[in-house]
Amino acid sequence: MFPAGLKTVYVAGMVENPSSPQALAGKTIVLGVTGSIAAYKAADLTSQLVKAGAAVHVVMTEAATRIVAPVTLQTLSRRPVWVDMWEPGLHWQPHHIELADKADLLVVAPATAHTLACFAHGLAPNLLCTLYLATRAPVLLAPAMNSKMLAHPATQENLRLLEERGHHLLETDEGMLACGYEGRGKLAAVDTIFQRILELLSHRP
Repeated sequence: MFPAGLKTVYVAGMVENPSSPQALAGKTIVLGVTGSIAAYKAADLTSQLVKAGAAVHVVMTEAATRIVAPVTLQTLSRRPVWVDMWEPGLHWQPHHIELADKADLLVVAPATAHTLACFAHGLAPNLLCTLYLATRAPVLLAPAMNSKMLAHPATQENLRLLEERGHHLLETDEGMLACGYEGRGKLAAVDTIFQRILELLSHRP
């Protein structure tokens, strides 16, 4: 469940698929991938975004690399995948600043409870959280976690804070979770995430 009163929660099926295969041409998307079991779905999302013409820069947390190999997302995005905050950037700027400046949209899918908490409270323990603090691009968050974690008052309050900050939140899906529980907490369908990205970027020059 999401907090009552959220205004920016997106419901699946509200946006038609684009007719143009290059609907995102000229757009730069930073895709954050965190340590949910749903991290493997970032491969499909990356592939769809690249096919639509977007320049996709993937930033992974260390936990996410335990679930999906960076080389997979590097191959699909056709660009380096960033994990280590101390790894040299492509140019003189630190890469978290360079990516933060060039992003048209920051998408975090999946977004774990830990990452949501860091974003909500301005913590910067890793490259993705540091980039989040540095960017002024719109932010789209697609949570994924155990249903009890999602329903916890701390997570609910963090979602409220992020919504009040103007970020866009995707509702989680309901069904059988990786932990064996059945309930809400599954990552939104990749097609739903993709369509929401299209909608958000269609309003940006």
